[in-house]
Amino acid sequence: MQKLSGNGTAFVEIDGSAVKYNLAAGQQLIVDTGHVVLMDATCQMDVQTVKGAKNILFGGEGLFNTVVTGPGEVVLQTMPTMKLAQSIQPYIVTAAK
Repeated sequence: MQKLSGNGTAFVEIDGSAVKYNLAAGQQLIVDTGHVVLMDATCQMDVQTVKGAKNILFGGEGLFNTVVTGPGEVVLQTMPTMKLAQSIQPYIVTAAK
């Protein structure tokens, strides 16, 4: 995670669409780790292990979730880098053997 501060414009590259959430004090948002793009400094972030063997093996979400706690604004991306790579892989031409 990187911190941006000061006056001016910052350009951030994301994959998919940006979705904004305004969290109230104490309100939590639980997401896959690769979806978090940015959040206000007033928010807190924690990474938690997914509970339950069935959830880990069959949930398709991975081993970890990110929990963002408000107050503040959070921006998520709809397509993290790994899913972007998987979606364009069929269209990449490889050398014939």
